[in-house]
Amino acid sequence: MPNVPNIRSAVEPAAAAFLDVLGAVPDDELKAPTPCEDYAVRDLLNHLMYWAPYLIAAARKARAASQAGERDVDLVKDEWRLALKARVTELVEALREPSAWEGVTTFGGVDLPAERIGSMALTEFVVHGWDLAVATGVEFRCDPATAMAVESALVELAPQGRGYGVFGAEIAVPETAVPLARVLGLSGRDPDWSR
Repeated sequence: MPNVPNIRSAVEPAAAAFLDVLGAVPDDELKAPTPCEDYAVRDLLNHLMYWAPYLIAAARKARAASQAGERDVDLVKDEWRLALKARVTELVEALREPSAWEGVTTFGGVDLPAERIGSMALTEFVVHGWDLAVATGVEFRCDPATAMAVESALVELAPQGRGYGVFGAEIAVPETAVPLARVLGLSGRDPDWSR
């Protein structure tokens, strides 16, 4: 079982680190490749904007409005940066509520423990924050405690996620590696990736 109190307390610093990267992504780097196979920066931003409403709804134990498939919509419009920042802020606010971590909720038509939504959001902020940072040459600052909370979440999420193609095969990193490198390896990313 992941350490839920640590995961819960890590959501806000992880979101802050993600938003720092988001604010620094250069507009002329939207076509740059990322560590996510088949995703350029623009595609990854679209992915985050697409799934945020589903995470928010699940945290609130509500139903998200249905959308076309992720690859069928283009959400990276003129004010994409402000729109994604607003979604991240809304998700963090939803996860501040104790009820977001209690009982069962629905995500993607599947019932699951509500605490898993917090784990998923935390993982998105850190892993995709790093993806965007290394893809665009922006610094990513993730403190060790936050990375360790993500590692705890991924121990549970990654094996099932691999079955759905959400994560790549685990990449071995030394046990002595810094926490963020261990997180990246668990998520199927090479910590030394560069474009």
